[in-house]
Formats: sequence, C-alpha cells, structure tokens
Amino acid sequence: MRPQNLKTRIFLDSGDPLDTKEVMEKLGFLDGQTTNPSLVAKNPQMQEKIASGQSLTSVEVNDFYKGVVQEISKMVPEGSVSIEVYADADTSSEEMLSQAREMNTWIPNGHIKFPTISAGLEAAEQFVQEDHGRVNMTLIFSQQQSAAVYAATVGAQKGDVFLSPFVGRLDDIGINGMSLIENVIQMYRDGDSHVEILVASVRNLDHFLYALALGVDIITAPKDILLAWAEHDLPIPGGDYVYDTQEREDLDFLDIQLDEDWTQYDIHHDLTDKGLARFADDWNKLIGALN
Repeated sequence: MRPQNLKTRIFLDSGDPLDTKEVMEKLGFLDGQTTNPSLVAKNPQMQEKIASGQSLTSVEVNDFYKGVVQEISKMVPEGSVSIEVYADADTSSEEMLSQAREMNTWIPNGHIKFPTISAGLEAAEQFVQEDHGRVNMTLIFSQQQSAAVYAATVGAQKGDVFLSPFVGRLDDIGINGMSLIENVIQMYRDGDSHVEILVASVRNLDHFLYALALGVDIITAPKDILLAWAEHDLPIPGGDYVYDTQEREDLDFLDIQLDEDWTQYDIHHDLTDKGLARFADDWNKLIGALN
C-alpha cells in the first residue's frame, strides 16, 4: 500500500513487465514506468530471440516494444508509461512527431519521450498542442535545457509534461547530479508548475532518498533500488536528510528567466549528444543482431 505521507510518485525504470509485477508485489503500489530502447533491448524475451538467431525486421522489433508497453500499461492503468521515439542526431522533428503520434495510440496512459535537442523540442512543442499530447523530455543535464522545456510547453496542462534530468550520468563526470535537481526546483518556483520534475538515472538508494527529501514530483529507478527501498520499509526522509555528494562538484545556480522563446536558451550538452547516440546505437544493434 502506498504510504500516506508519500507525495512523490514512484516509477520503475525497466523494459520488462516481469519487473513491474515484482516491484508492485514488494512495494504494494507503483505509479508508472519509464522505458527506452536500451531497456527494451535488455528484455529477457528479446534476448532469447537474439540468442536463438531469429531474424526480425525493424517493424517487428517496434511491435515487440508496443507489446511490452501495452502489458505494462495494464498493470498501472492509473499511472503513466513513458515510450521513447527512435532518434539520432539527424532525426527530424517531423520524423519524431510521426513516431509519437503512432506510439500515442498504443496505450491510453502514455508519455512520449523526446530527446532535449532542437528537433526534439520542436516536436514536443507541437505535440503538446495536439489534443494535449503528453511528453517526457529526456537526457536533461542543465538548467538551460530545463528552461527551454518549460518555454516550449507553456500552455500544457499539469501532468502532461515531464522533465527527466539524468543525475547518475552527471555524477559519472564528477558533478553532483542532485545539485541540478536542486537548481531546477528553485528555478521552477517562479513558474506555473506545468512541468513536473522526474528524477532519472538514479544509481543508488542515496539518490532516491534525497530526491524524496527534496519533494520532487516523480522518481524513476531500476528494480534493485526500489526493492532496496522496500527492504528498508519505504522510508520517506525529511528536509534534514544529509546527502553525501562524495566530493563531487555542485552546479552553480543560474538566474534564468522562464519567459523567453525556447530557441533563445543554450540547450547543447555533450552528455545529451552521447546519450542520444547510445540509445540509437542500442536500437540499431538490436535490429542488426536480428537480421
């Protein structure tokens, strides 16, 4: 059963419905799930197909993704399931929109994941205007990107737009990823709350607990972290929680206004480029391995 004092929504980061079932049994609840091409590639059923030497087309791989998402959606009908468009550095906004519109028909409770690059923001800006399309802007690593997402989706209803900062990948390069969360929370205080912060790339229980202490809207975490939280009886730390930065460098807070056109913000980040290439490579390798 969901703890009464838990304000943050809890998502599972996985491409396997069996993980969904296990986490729901251990926690007693689950508010949603995030998926991406890399996670779907790790799905045990897909790995079995690869090991057996089956040959599938890109359409059949996409159908597999659709089936996984639909199975998960049935388990969290009142929650959200994020579905990621295929994109690399050369994918146009029109190509992303075409995928998004199709994926949006798969389930009634989907949020479509767009990369936070120019083409992704162009697609998201239009998508949220199309019958309240719901988006999850992914591969966020800066305040500037977060401001651009806010500006590109102004007018969207609360709950339609998720912002996914990847804290673990910032940690990997010696930056305190959780300091980005702190800064975005502070920056968004001047806004209308239409963008909800979804803490992603959660690598350890400390990430998870500090995000709870900060009162973020949503956390998505892999199965092992959610099970560890359950083993500790689902603690919900307060504002006195001490987070260990492990001497990583904090990001300075930038005084950024949210009322600019989104194209005026500097949205480039090397980690976004690397993350986008990684997701595309995982998907391309999957198709290549099956042909």
